[in-house]
Amino acid sequence: MLRSESLSQEKCLIRRCMGVDWDNSILYLDKPLKAHTLMQAIARANRVAEGKNNGLIVDYCGILKNLRKALADFAGAGDDGRLGGDNPQDPTRPKEELLAELGEAIMMVKTFLSDRGFSTSTITGAEGFGRNAAIMQAKEAINEDDQTRKQFEVMAREVFKKFKACINIRPQINDFRIDRDVINIIYKALQKDRESADISQIMMELHKLVDNSVEVTRSEVGESKVYDISQIDFERLRQEFARIANKKTTVVNLRDALAARLAQLMQQNPLRTDFQKHFEEIVDGYNSEKDRVTIERTFEALLKFHNELTEEESRAMSENLSDETLVFFDMLKKPTLSRKEIDRIKKVAVDLLDTLKKEKLNIDNWREKESTRDAVRQRIYDYLYDDRTGLPVDSYEEDEIKGITELLFNHVYRVYPKVPSPIYFN
Repeated sequence: MLRSESLSQEKCLIRRCMGVDWDNSILYLDKPLKAHTLMQAIARANRVAEGKNNGLIVDYCGILKNLRKALADFAGAGDDGRLGGDNPQDPTRPKEELLAELGEAIMMVKTFLSDRGFSTSTITGAEGFGRNAAIMQAKEAINEDDQTRKQFEVMAREVFKKFKACINIRPQINDFRIDRDVINIIYKALQKDRESADISQIMMELHKLVDNSVEVTRSEVGESKVYDISQIDFERLRQEFARIANKKTTVVNLRDALAARLAQLMQQNPLRTDFQKHFEEIVDGYNSEKDRVTIERTFEALLKFHNELTEEESRAMSENLSDETLVFFDMLKKPTLSRKEIDRIKKVAVDLLDTLKKEKLNIDNWREKESTRDAVRQRIYDYLYDDRTGLPVDSYEEDEIKGITELLFNHVYRVYPKVPSPIYFN
């Protein structure tokens, strides 16, 4: 057993003898290491991580002989089957084996696409608009449903990992480069769709279909168009959508854009569960059927759902509240209240949030201490229970106030780590 001082010296030696590119898991060795010190250095580059297939060792001083001996001494047996044998095994995997695995991974992707009517050679031999059209065909084949898209992405990432493991096997690696690049082009196109999912952008791509049904305005800067979806003639849009070639990809992109938008609305107000349920029903209906009619109905349902979200986003304004106080109002109200009581609850929502911001929520790191958390919870309850500031006495029982207090506290704890809230002001 080495003493702690010796261990510290070993670590310092490793740091001096290597540089590590943590993002790419590359280990650079420019000084000779031996025994367990070498094993420890190698282990750093080969640490398990998500999306990582291997580490890359860049050897500047011929370390392989020492590594073979270290493996024989510390990691198992040599060729003769005994620990520390005279002919320790080669720690590197055969190049042929790595290349074979890469070829198999690429073939799985090509077969997956071929089974859905697309050949990667369509992209390889195309340029310009033809290439873009080929990429769109690939995405359309992959976007059959959520499962097929996930399956392609998993297989594509496996190709990338295995290609990286073979990157220094030259010149044989070049035989796989074209196929790998085509898969990467398709994969990046899918990721770009997801990352840039935006309702307005999707509408701009469809503007040729609905040009006469959409009110168009030009911004003061540039020539970008803004499309008011509420003005779309849905009957005309449904007819035109039936004619386009990339129905599946359009539906998936629209769904992803709405999912991101819904996630933001749910983060602001957790009571919007009806919208989440409705959205999930639309998506489940799409994934359960693959026919043309279902795709077209899903497209129409998603556009109408967009309008529902737009109405929900404008509800705060119609209630004469902010997005922040609307959540309080929704948590405080209940059915059968009179108009006068509703007006009072709106005032309670506004005043309570303002009071909490000025007092308890303005304390640094208030969520970290039990005493400050309890103080916020108690302040909410006292405010709601007070005859002068709180809820209508005749309409709310004490148990109801306790339940609302807990609901409000959980919301405040989640969205107000500080003031202003990063959820509403980011």
